[in-house]
Amino acid sequence: MAVPKGKVSKQRKHKRNSANFKAEGVTLVECPKCHELKEPHKACKNCGTYNNRTVIEDKKDNKKK
Repeated sequence: MAVPKGKVSKQRKHKRNSANFKAEGVTLVECPKCHELKEPHKACKNCGTYNNRTVIEDKKDNKKK
């Protein structure tokens, strides 16, 4: 049975594993209300809607009242 002759250092292990890892960009979808790009399954930062409901109130509206 094959047995490693010595300890594999963290640096050597990470070098070997980094060949298979590639960072990807964030997935973005279009908001159905304001058509801005947003992350899926999160509230829109521009209009504050999620699942066709207003979840986050605009700060501008609160100051006027």
